[in-house]
Amino acid sequence: MVKQPKRMAKMTAKLGDGTPQPLEQAVETLKSFNTTKFDQSVEVAMRLGVDDKQADQIVRGSVVLPHGLGKSLRVVVFAKDDLAKAATAAGADEVGAENLAEKIKGGWTDFDVCIAAPNMMGLVGPLGRVLGPRGLMPSPRAGTVTPEIAKTVKEYKAGKVEFRNDKGGNVHAVVGKLSFSSEQLVDNIRAFVDHIHHIKPAAIKGQYVRGLTISATMSPGVRVVTS
Repeated sequence: MVKQPKRMAKMTAKLGDGTPQPLEQAVETLKSFNTTKFDQSVEVAMRLGVDDKQADQIVRGSVVLPHGLGKSLRVVVFAKDDLAKAATAAGADEVGAENLAEKIKGGWTDFDVCIAAPNMMGLVGPLGRVLGPRGLMPSPRAGTVTPEIAKTVKEYKAGKVEFRNDKGGNVHAVVGKLSFSSEQLVDNIRAFVDHIHHIKPAAIKGQYVRGLTISATMSPGVRVVTS
């Protein structure tokens, strides 16, 4: 059996028998783990009763968190003409077309979000080999292929997060920083969880949310009551 480092063992001991806690209490427990010199990210993970092999049970999308992420996302945009100007005005870090595609083909992926105008997908499509494995490929379902370029850029800059269930039926996302107030973290987590409930696929039968856990970069997970 692997022995836990003293710091992790001390934090794990605070969790007792691991009984799920109400969200507000779980956030307070998590904030008590703030013992590092850097500002840890906070992540929420939800175990869903979905079958990832069924296309009509995929849980995927994006949501704007009320208090942002505590950092500014690096956003690149594929657009031309007026849409390119709108993207720049909205705060995009880099805007381009053929030039941007060539840069990415060369291996550059120093950004967090890639947005594309619909008429740019013929150019963006071949970049899937580079962008896809990194979760950066623009997608209509995620809202990153859109004619509303300026609005989408502003949303991601303000704290919009994308998510997609993995092969185990889990959905996870960063929802802030440990330096956030308890109220801010509760608001962000609740916004994310409520959105996942709201987009429940009609094809799913039985229990939808089977587990909910919050954690920080260097902390154990804290289980949260799901109902």
